Amino acid sequence: GSHHVYFIASRGQDATIDTDAHTITFGKVRDTFYMDYEINVTATSNGSRSVTLERIVTKFTAVITDAIPEGAATFNMTPTAWYYGWDYVAGTPTTATASQTISINIPASEIGKTNERLSIFGFSASDEWTTDIALDCKTSGGDILGTATIPAAPFQRNRITIYSGPLFSTEGLTAVSLSTDWQT
Repeated sequence: GSHHVYFIASRGQDATIDTDAHTITFGKVRDTFYMDYEINVTATSNGSRSVTLERIVTKFTAVITDAIPEGAATFNMTPTAWYYGWDYVAGTPTTATASQTISINIPASEIGKTNERLSIFGFSASDEWTTDIALDCKTSGGDILGTATIPAAPFQRNRITIYSGPLFSTEGLTAVSLSTDWQT
């Protein structure tokens, strides 16, 4: 008969599988690959198969161009929407979480360095979608040292979205927009 075999290979952490909802959800999403492999088994079927898994995550990377100041303890990224799960029957992202902060600890060895790269993974559909992302850096006591907001950052499966700029200073920033309204 006809059967589906679902392959998922992930470096994610804290996985929870719900077979009733056919989902796998991670506490921390990492690089993940998937394939819904349909096979038709007969009495004379060869058991040998070759399967190629496809990447089903997107990756957001922020490059902080200015020096990390003394006292910095965590970088925090808060996407307006981010996907932590995968429906392995439908082949779509699931478990959208609204405004959940993802924190990255800053080792003392990174203080004073520039061009630090911070990355997070999330599940994504093959169609492009957007979300706002708030970034901040805090001291161990919770004081904010720098903030930035990225509006409508685009994401898509198997694509890295990279934003680069200062977090602790605003030198050299210029905002340019176009007025697209025609006068009557």
